[in-house]
Amino acid sequence: MTTAIPVTPQTVDLTNCDREPIHQLGRVQSYGALLALSRDMVCRHASASLPAIVGLDVADVIGQRIDTVITTDAFNQLGTAIARLGPPDATVRLFDIGLIAGRSRMDVSVHQSGDLFVIECEPVNAARHTDVMSEVFPHIARIEDHTDLADLARDAAAGLRAISGFDSVMVYQFQPDQSGRVVAEDREDGQHRYLGLNFPASDIPVQARALYARSLLRMIADVNDAGASILPDRTEGGAPLDLSLSVTRAVSPIHIEYLRNMGVQASMSVSIMRFGKLWGLFACHSDGPHYVDYQTRTAIEMFAHLFSYELSRLEDAARTQTKDHMQRVQAQMMAHLANDTSLTDSLIAISHDLAKVIAHDGLAIYHEQRLHLTGDVPSESDFMALVDAMDAGDATSVIATSNMPETFTASQDMARVCAGLIAIPISRQPKDYVVLFRKPVLSEQKWAGNPDKPVTVGPNGTRLTPRESFAAWSVTVAGRSAPWSDQDILAATMLRTIMLEIFLKITDAISEQRRRGQEQQELLIAELNHRVRNILNLMRGLIGQTQGSAESVLDFGQRLEGRIQSLARAHDLLTKDQWAPSPIKELIRLELDAYAGDRQDRVQVSGPDVMISPTAHTVLALVLHEMATNAVKYGALSNAVGRIDLTLSLDPAGGLILRWAERAGPPVMAPTRRGFGTTIITKSLPHELQGEATISYGTTGVVAQFRVPPRFIKFDASAGTASPPVPVAPPVPEGVLLAGATVLVVEDSLIIAMDAEAHLQDMGASDVVIAANVTTALAQIKTHDFAFALLDVNLGNEQSLPVAEALHALGIPFVLATGYGGSADIAATYPACPIVQKPYGRRELPAAIAQVSSPR
Repeated sequence: MTTAIPVTPQTVDLTNCDREPIHQLGRVQSYGALLALSRDMVCRHASASLPAIVGLDVADVIGQRIDTVITTDAFNQLGTAIARLGPPDATVRLFDIGLIAGRSRMDVSVHQSGDLFVIECEPVNAARHTDVMSEVFPHIARIEDHTDLADLARDAAAGLRAISGFDSVMVYQFQPDQSGRVVAEDREDGQHRYLGLNFPASDIPVQARALYARSLLRMIADVNDAGASILPDRTEGGAPLDLSLSVTRAVSPIHIEYLRNMGVQASMSVSIMRFGKLWGLFACHSDGPHYVDYQTRTAIEMFAHLFSYELSRLEDAARTQTKDHMQRVQAQMMAHLANDTSLTDSLIAISHDLAKVIAHDGLAIYHEQRLHLTGDVPSESDFMALVDAMDAGDATSVIATSNMPETFTASQDMARVCAGLIAIPISRQPKDYVVLFRKPVLSEQKWAGNPDKPVTVGPNGTRLTPRESFAAWSVTVAGRSAPWSDQDILAATMLRTIMLEIFLKITDAISEQRRRGQEQQELLIAELNHRVRNILNLMRGLIGQTQGSAESVLDFGQRLEGRIQSLARAHDLLTKDQWAPSPIKELIRLELDAYAGDRQDRVQVSGPDVMISPTAHTVLALVLHEMATNAVKYGALSNAVGRIDLTLSLDPAGGLILRWAERAGPPVMAPTRRGFGTTIITKSLPHELQGEATISYGTTGVVAQFRVPPRFIKFDASAGTASPPVPVAPPVPEGVLLAGATVLVVEDSLIIAMDAEAHLQDMGASDVVIAANVTTALAQIKTHDFAFALLDVNLGNEQSLPVAEALHALGIPFVLATGYGGSADIAATYPACPIVQKPYGRRELPAAIAQVSSPR
């Protein structure tokens, strides 16, 4: 090997090869001849090999129209070929044409170089006696339907060696860092000299890779061929002719020396393209000079295209398999999310299945500013530093590296734990990540010679002299992880898509939920407004109609209170079942309990129970209230022996028939005028439900019959027996319960508090103290000797629980008042006490007070 001579970077560096003008060497190889024609078909350049190959002197051709020196048929074919040239790098091939009468026939290549058309000629292979495709086709068949890259590359190398006749063929794959690796090798001697070895990126300079992507086949028939000059050596623009697409272009002296150092006398490189990019090369070598005719080279290009197709099919199969795996992962994740599992927990649950698709040693999930780490991962502080570094870049695509210390500023502790990562951004703001880590591994890379190519000054001046040794050179690589494959990155990209879809669905669901919530809120507000106005109108009607039929102020108050209480009881019954249909018998019991008292045992209810709708429920409550009130005041329940038979039945159409018959009461007299109560009895059902109502005042008692239409009825087959009487506490005389007592009322509504004050004073209270909030109530308890307290549960933005606890601790009895439909939660929270439902009246409040201990 040449002894390395220290050279300063200013004198020569590894980029010298990249700057060599290999497309402007001014020469062609001696196996072919070149002509360059202007657009008017005048010859402007010719190679010195023209006499030997074509049989024309250069001096006789340059400056002449080409049709004056070649056959008419050949001229016409060249004209047609030039007209067919399309894209900038297009080449047209013509096989077996006679340029000069009586001379060897030629294979011709035509392409455009700037303003000139380049014509390259090679003699037809006179020894060929078979069709080239018949020789190539069996080898094409051998590379079909492979499932493994190594097998595909091995068979392709063997096939290409048989077609081309070279001593050895290698399949050379470019790596992400532009170095190359030999993935298959077929040699005549059966040996594997370079299989598995790596070649530095500088072995194939940048401009050489660019030419390989433009011109797919490059043959060097003899490294010792001096070539033939192109005359004149400069174009009209003053530069050498651009030979980028030339098939006979001469060889760079540096590359010639490189091949000689390898012991190669002839070579051919065939480009392997994938998605418009250079995937690799078929590198063909011979120990002696070796020429492959143009027709065979054309067939070899087709062979390379088919190899690229099979490579694509193989990679597509791998991609399809990865997509199938990720679809299963997606299905599993969606199943977890459907069970209300959080996104983080869902990812953790599928991590084992994810590891089958993307092998990793550690997992980090950073979502909504929360971090989950598992496996071989960095510390929390190191990970957050990574997040900051990733956020500083473009975190809109997958980030993959097998060398974290080089890609990110990593601490020594981190580098010992993990060396590779694939980071998957799963949202935009905030930037959340799923990160898969791989541990560092020691790997041995084998190179064809020292990859740190020694710089020596040789016969080519200051240009880089190729290395002389290609012996296997092993390098141990530390601090890196196993590399991420294309399939790993594809799977990670799919996972990111899945995550973004999930986020979009979640966002859409939240948006839809918010929209529905807003619509529901608007609907509830409208419904509340409607109901409040209806209630106000109802109260107004009740007051007006009751006022017109009342005999005194006391009678007016009692009648109005009774009707309001009837509506309240009906409302409580509905809200208890969440405004669902409720049993008719329960409504009957509530109304009779309120007005019949200890006479309820003289009321017999028979017939099937049915469920009535909320609309019918409220109407029937008022009707039953009026019937019960009249029975207690004037009818069968106004004496000691009268009774009521209330019979329920269903007519053939499914309507409910309710028959009310009073017996053994005082003599019946029809009302002399129609009051509001009578109007409710006779008009409510027909008007609001399109039902029926009749009432008669017979000598034996009042008989009324009501029909509720079927659409308001749901039959309850489990009922049907007569309902038992509900025990009722005996009434307590007013003015006795709280005689001379000081009483506390805690109520935030002044009107309700004043009404309660009046009730309590009617019960004998001598002093009623009103408090609107907890603070005031607790202060009043400290300064007064209360005998009893009435507490509203809800005091606006607070509840009266502290007051109830203070009263309970002092042994002061109290009653709770609430407007909430259900009281189970209240009873479970507050100290034991009676609970009355708002609006409470002169019947409910005394009964509740009677249940607590005697006032002091």
